[in-house]
Amino acid sequence: MAETLAEAVSRRRTFAIIAHPDAGKTTLTEKLLLFGGAIQLAGEVKAKKDRIQTRSDWMKIERERGISVVTSVMTFEYEGNVFNILDTPGHEDFADDTYRTLTAVDAAVMVIDAAKGIEPRTLKLFEVCRMRDIPIITFVNKMDRESRDIFEILDEVEEKLALDTAPITWPVGRSKSFCGSYNLVDNTFRGSDKQVEALAVNSPKNVAENLPENERQTFVDELELAQEACRPFDRQAFLEGHMTPVFFGSALRNFGVRDLINALGEFAPPPRDQVADIRKVHAAEDKMTAFVFKIQANMDPNHRDRIAFARICSGKLERGMKARLARTGKLMGLTAPQFFFASQRQLADTAFAGDVVGIPNHGTLRIGDTLTEGEALVFQGVPNFSPEILRRVRLEDAMKAKKLKEALQQMAEEGVVQLFSPEDGSPAIVGVVGALQLDVLKERLSGEYTLPVSFEMSRFSVCRWISSDQPGELDKFMSARRGDICRDLDGDPVFMAQDAFSLRYESERYPAIKMVAIKEYHVNKAA
Repeated sequence: MAETLAEAVSRRRTFAIIAHPDAGKTTLTEKLLLFGGAIQLAGEVKAKKDRIQTRSDWMKIERERGISVVTSVMTFEYEGNVFNILDTPGHEDFADDTYRTLTAVDAAVMVIDAAKGIEPRTLKLFEVCRMRDIPIITFVNKMDRESRDIFEILDEVEEKLALDTAPITWPVGRSKSFCGSYNLVDNTFRGSDKQVEALAVNSPKNVAENLPENERQTFVDELELAQEACRPFDRQAFLEGHMTPVFFGSALRNFGVRDLINALGEFAPPPRDQVADIRKVHAAEDKMTAFVFKIQANMDPNHRDRIAFARICSGKLERGMKARLARTGKLMGLTAPQFFFASQRQLADTAFAGDVVGIPNHGTLRIGDTLTEGEALVFQGVPNFSPEILRRVRLEDAMKAKKLKEALQQMAEEGVVQLFSPEDGSPAIVGVVGALQLDVLKERLSGEYTLPVSFEMSRFSVCRWISSDQPGELDKFMSARRGDICRDLDGDPVFMAQDAFSLRYESERYPAIKMVAIKEYHVNKAA
């Protein structure tokens, strides 16, 4: 019997993996893919020496530095559900990419290093999840190494994140003696995930026999305390963002990963309703709607392609259909939508609400764009953040100025940098959230466009988008400060200030001018 639209949507689980750098996020992503059977499908069965590179970190700079700098998207099926994993950059220099990605998910897995607990970056990402009411599943990783006291970690999550914890599994042993997890809900023990079946046991004492003799009683006492003192899991509280189920394991050694993937299938919500400017859009509606949260250029170095990653919000996308681009009001054909597996891809004949598809295009789509089957609505909440670092780009070969302009335009549309064109005609300024983004820009301009560049200090250090309810006042301000005014990629005016003091001074002198540090993409640009 053919699957209905509502049934197809209800099987989707779209989630991001968030963590502080080095908490083991990319390793966990790898293992989720391994257990989901996706890696074998993608040809992962190779000799061990070839398996060093992870699937989700496919860019050259990522492999060299061992960090994630772009969000990877991976889709696979497991136990009847379709999982869309978005692996986000952990490094704070790529915060804007991560924030945008969190607009496209329905849940998040928060990875915590067992030795370090809640780290600053984890806290910041959690705040974004809370702002968007995204339910969170917690995975305490690296239990096979030295770790903090388990109750201490749970207390820290409760105190720092104001989130009730409900451990679903409990670690059996620590560090060298760590050998698996005990499920507090169904009283079963699971060793390494190579053992597919959890072993049913009568009591914690049986499980304790897997431990050295001097650790057995401690484990039994701790488990009894956990069963008495910890809260039972309440799915409604989890979906509302008040409670997090907690799992313990070691992604590197295949402990706890299967419990986590089962929990995502069982607890994580199906695609949520999305807020647009004129109404709320329900996932199981018939008509297709989607928004673009990320652009990636040159994923295939042999073809100068531009892929727009779109989260489908409602209905069904079918290959070959036409969709209306809200920003321009024009129709565009979706001739080759694709599902992704990091840098590998396959054509998507159909995709449903909750799915993330790549749409190849030549600069037509931008971050924040809305696609519909005709309705004039615009999805809200894909943000653009004011950059922390402003630089001028210095080109070694002046003859390539036109090529540089085009390359910077593409990089800005992709979200790698923000591009500001001064009104007085002086050279363009690039803005980034963190210095590492400049390294990525330099490397990609050199590798993909053969443009060796360096960066020069700009006399500006702060910028704000400007607007006014009184158009005359905006014109007056822009005329008076012409040397400090730029236009962004959308042509919106931006005021550049030398420092925070001058910014404050000008905003006091011109009270009718609104100066904002966060701009929503295209919210008022619908045709």
